[in-house]
Amino acid sequence: MNLSKQLSNRLEEVLLDGKWVAGTNIKEQISDLTWKQATTKIDSLNTISDLLFHINYYTEGLIHYFETGKLEIKDKFSFDAPKIESEKDWKDLIKKFQIDTQKLIEKVKGFTNEKLDQTFFDDKYGTYYRNINVIIEHSYYHFGQIVLIKKLLKKTVN
Repeated sequence: MNLSKQLSNRLEEVLLDGKWVAGTNIKEQISDLTWKQATTKIDSLNTISDLLFHINYYTEGLIHYFETGKLEIKDKFSFDAPKIESEKDWKDLIKKFQIDTQKLIEKVKGFTNEKLDQTFFDDKYGTYYRNINVIIEHSYYHFGQIVLIKKLLKKTVN
């Protein structure tokens, strides 16, 4: 199996359809939440809607870079999520996450091993492979937070 297939499978596994590593995925964990649950703040933790926006911010940024060669995302804006004020807003965010994730997966599937070994934007960022792998690790990190916050929500919010 080539590297792009492995990476795209791992992206799909954590974000949309996998069950191998964690027994679930982000899409499954957020699908049964209401907008009120997704926007409920527990102590100093981020809300689930903020985390979903944050994960997708980097997905969108990678897609944009792959399509234009311009890296325009900035960490300081990665939690600047629009306010979720209705079930429609929440469903729209989920839909955007799913569409963008599928688009990223398809782009990664099309990369050759040579492409994955190329420098990503600047030498300091390493290769395409490294950056895609970082997105996977970053997604798992926040996925864990989503699962824990969801468990806390069930204890505190009906």
